[in-house]
Amino acid sequence: MANEVVANTGVSKESGYLYYVKCSECETKKEKKCTDPASHNIDVWRSQMARAGKGGGNAEKIADGGIHREKGYLYFVDKAGDIGRAPMARGRK
Repeated sequence: MANEVVANTGVSKESGYLYYVKCSECETKKEKKCTDPASHNIDVWRSQMARAGKGGGNAEKIADGGIHREKGYLYFVDKAGDIGRAPMARGRK
């Protein structure tokens, strides 16, 4: 199955950073996992990658996604800097 772009954020990626999607509302509460994915918006965040002798950096929000998660999909930041999703593989085949 193909990946699908769900939000055009146009984030320009820099080397040395890890880009990911996360719920901003739960981030402010320091929750490890989103408590209400159906109603909370997910946004694009980045953290500096840990290198030998150096730790990783603090997370920073860099773009608003403005979308809600749907059950059964994996959300990610694609090569173009947009938010994409793909159906999760469930069970063995």
